[in-house]
Amino acid sequence: MSKALLLIDFVNDIVHPTGKLAGKGYPAYCAEHSVLPNARKLLDSFRKNQDTIVHVRVGFSPDYREQPVLSPLFGAANKFGALMLGAFGNEFCDPLKPLDGETQIVKHRVSAFFGTPLELLLRNKGVTELYICGVATDLAVQSAARDAHDRDFVVTVVKDCCGAGNEEDHNSSLITLKKIAKVATLAGIAREL
Repeated sequence: MSKALLLIDFVNDIVHPTGKLAGKGYPAYCAEHSVLPNARKLLDSFRKNQDTIVHVRVGFSPDYREQPVLSPLFGAANKFGALMLGAFGNEFCDPLKPLDGETQIVKHRVSAFFGTPLELLLRNKGVTELYICGVATDLAVQSAARDAHDRDFVVTVVKDCCGAGNEEDHNSSLITLKKIAKVATLAGIAREL
């Protein structure tokens, strides 16, 4: 079985202390739980094995034409200049920047699969197993895991490579995710990689 790593929304607006969404608690959670260093170790393992790597970020054009204005989550992004493509806030954070040749996908909604070529790309690479990490566990990670499950991928969520706004959001999401995916730690999957 061919493996792929999906890294979701590790962008400055979400995980950097000065990001526009920092007040939601993501940078603090990631710092407290070493999410970025852990995700980097996971990424390095996939790079070493030359497995498929896909970096996904949510973003909107400078005129916010793709923004879902009625969304409780994204509806005010334009007012704050958040998640704007081409801006510092929408760049991948330093420890997890893509290398040349690594696939990057922009999404305009919560799920990495919605309105993107992600599924086609994974199928073309023969991927059957998908490892997911990102921010936030209860939003983009859970959404991608659900969509991947329904597309018949074998899904593993690497919980210590995921971050949320707080412990409750992270942990309650993992309880739900265990129904559709393997929930593992970085150390626990070391033998698989």
